[in-house]
Amino acid sequence: MRLLFAGTPEPAVPALRALIDSDHEVVAVLTRADARAGRGRRLVPSPVRVAAEEAGLEVITDVPRGEEFVARLRALEVDAAPVVAYGHLLRPDVLAVPRLGWVNLHFSVLPAWRGAAPVQHAVLAGDDVTGATTFLLDDGMDTGPVLGTSTETIRPRDTSGDLLGRLATSGAGLLVATLDALEAGTLSPQPQSPDGASYAPKITAEDALVRWDDPALAVDRRVRAVTPAPGAWTTLPASEEGTPGARLGLGPVRPRPDVVDLAPGQVRAGKSEVLVGTATHAVELGEVRPVGKKPMGAADWARGAGRDVVESGAPLGGAR
Repeated sequence: MRLLFAGTPEPAVPALRALIDSDHEVVAVLTRADARAGRGRRLVPSPVRVAAEEAGLEVITDVPRGEEFVARLRALEVDAAPVVAYGHLLRPDVLAVPRLGWVNLHFSVLPAWRGAAPVQHAVLAGDDVTGATTFLLDDGMDTGPVLGTSTETIRPRDTSGDLLGRLATSGAGLLVATLDALEAGTLSPQPQSPDGASYAPKITAEDALVRWDDPALAVDRRVRAVTPAPGAWTTLPASEEGTPGARLGLGPVRPRPDVVDLAPGQVRAGKSEVLVGTATHAVELGEVRPVGKKPMGAADWARGAGRDVVESGAPLGGAR
């Protein structure tokens, strides 16, 4: 089949490469326009654009609306348009162009975790299993008829980045198999069940704030869910003058059920470990990221920039 691939971030790249290596022909790639990033705010192409140009494919960065865009899409004469984390809503006139529709790869087993951040919410909720779904896009939020599914176990120490990496690889195979079956005419789209739907809105920086008065299990899940992005954080104690404490970025923590004598947010440092209390038992910090500095081991931080925090006895997170 002739395909238009639509996608933008790094997790979409394995699917694009799998389609390039398949029996189908990727005739063009639709991705979001270059975005400003980094301290210099330079324009940076999307990972999908980089991969597409390396493969010598035509790249389209136009916003997908209007008569001119629809005409350009029709001129490509594509049979189907596979989509992975593209990032733009598609209007009915655009959805109607490919003969077999827009085939979306979503990183959950629908109808669970419809929305922008299914992997992060699965980790945050403590799910044991998640997966990927291929379905036909309609005008709803991940509500179209299902074409295929696969499942993936969520491991106890998975971050959302770990899990998304595995799903991006396994999902690429699912997407190719789905398109193969569509071409062969052996696939019948199935309506999604109205039961069991859950929603996964975009994770914000506020969602990544660690709440030390949560149980240790919830703290652990929150940190893993927002790693690597947007990244977990807490605040250092306020100064004696009342100046709010700076942010401290946090990497994944390790629950320590053997330590139960620390109050929420209270810090204790040893030679090789830094413990913080929660509503239940302590957690052991891994990497931390002071403002303006590179990530470092928590024990190194406690011996240096964090020494005053440890010695003050004041809790992290503003006495949360």
